[in-house]
Amino acid sequence: MQNLLDPAILFFVFGAIAGSLKSNLEIPPAISRFLSLYLLMALGLKGGFALSRSGLTQEVAASLASAVALAIFIPLLGYFLLKRFLNGFDAAAVAATYGSVSAVTFVTAVQYLDNHGIAYGGHMAAAMALMESPAIIMAVLLANTLRQQSLVPIVLQSGSGVAVLAGNSEHRQVPLKKILHESFTDGAQLLLLGAMLVGLLSGEAGKTAMQPFSGDLFKGMLAFFLLDMGLMTARNANQLKGMSVGLVLYAVVAPLLHAGLALCLALLAGLGRGDATLLMVLAASASYIAVPAVLRTALPEAKPSLYFGMSLGITFPLNLLIGIPLYAGVAELYFL
Repeated sequence: MQNLLDPAILFFVFGAIAGSLKSNLEIPPAISRFLSLYLLMALGLKGGFALSRSGLTQEVAASLASAVALAIFIPLLGYFLLKRFLNGFDAAAVAATYGSVSAVTFVTAVQYLDNHGIAYGGHMAAAMALMESPAIIMAVLLANTLRQQSLVPIVLQSGSGVAVLAGNSEHRQVPLKKILHESFTDGAQLLLLGAMLVGLLSGEAGKTAMQPFSGDLFKGMLAFFLLDMGLMTARNANQLKGMSVGLVLYAVVAPLLHAGLALCLALLAGLGRGDATLLMVLAASASYIAVPAVLRTALPEAKPSLYFGMSLGITFPLNLLIGIPLYAGVAELYFL
């Protein structure tokens, strides 16, 4: 319960209250964009520094491979399930949010392991950074495909029998080269991956040099970002009215299912108890930083209050209060 008093989370709550009271408090769009880019850059650097320090041992490779596999499978599974309840853009956004990870949840889990004396590898921070990318790329891919389909006209017959000429369904297919180019050159996503590479190449010296930027400032910037997210969520709260039971169940059950998938991969990869716990936490978490930052510009058709409301309103407290101790307890049963 004490973790709910984290300043960054409290700023989100403050923003939601201010938005609900119809306050004129707002974050200028340019500053909001800067905050998004800063957080992505800082997260990428943190992952790169951790990976540089740990090196690529067999266990590290197994952990990272498991993380990437989960980051690919989870958003795909989520998208095909969520299309039953949502339109394509919202399904892609929610699937990407749940296919990516939460840095706040990850940090809370690390503190939990430290408090209980459970060892874990520093490279799991790199796993966190790696797991953010595939879901975002898939969301952009799906959005590009959906937009292309929406631009394809159809043949209509008027009452007088006059047909409106239209393209055929063969033109609905988006060239793979174009999709990959747009996805991998998306500014925010490219910054995240590029920052991770910079952290990997610069190593400990780079970490020391960038500590004031990527370390000391991070918490304050995160609080400012979550204040903006709280304002936006509250001001779009009316879009949450009438949320289906299926979506509520997804927000509750999906984290548990994803953690179960991570447990299976951790057993197959032979990970240690601490790394297995963190892998389960990462798989069960939903993004509150990277994905919302990218989706606000990459998928403007999706409802921010929906994917952000589900993740922070339901999944975040579930993982924080119940999930982390549960995942650690399950890992203790299966790992020495």
